[in-house]
Amino acid sequence: MKNSRVFEIAWQGLKLGEHELIYDLDDKFLIWKHPETEYKQLNVQIKVSFDKQVNFFMFHFNIDGSLIVPCDRCGENFELSLWDEFDLLVKLNDAEDEDQIEEEADVVFISRSETVLDISDWLYEFLMLSIPLQKIHPQDAKGNETCNLDVLTFLEQSAQAVEQQNKNSIWKGLDSIKIEDNKKNNKRSKN
Repeated sequence: MKNSRVFEIAWQGLKLGEHELIYDLDDKFLIWKHPETEYKQLNVQIKVSFDKQVNFFMFHFNIDGSLIVPCDRCGENFELSLWDEFDLLVKLNDAEDEDQIEEEADVVFISRSETVLDISDWLYEFLMLSIPLQKIHPQDAKGNETCNLDVLTFLEQSAQAVEQQNKNSIWKGLDSIKIEDNKKNNKRSKN
């Protein structure tokens, strides 16, 4: 993406307190961050609240929008609504302390000598985290499935055929095995 500076915050020139930034993201952003993406028609707005303090920054990312994703069940594309919120704490540290810093979840450490903070990676990361692991067509207002019925029917028939085939072939040889009565086994173990 040519204008990657759009995602940089020159924090040293900002006053203490809360600042709000708004990013409208589209397919160009996705392709810039991950060229082999399967997602299309990204239309997301991320509101970033940036609270600058003396020794740390608090970020709050509010994601709202949609994108086109393939359904994990039927394979057809559908529009998935996105909404999520994430918080991130950025702590300032001195260059001498870098070896002693312990990793913490949702905490990032940057050097006081840094003058610009690039948040494009965080925007991409939180955008990807807002997409559910299982992407399936939502149900309609009446509670009916909206997946492709032809595909669902085919999948159900295939599953039944495989189950029937496994039922017939795997256990077929077990029918010929005769199980002895427990009383006979107990007599043998006493001897």
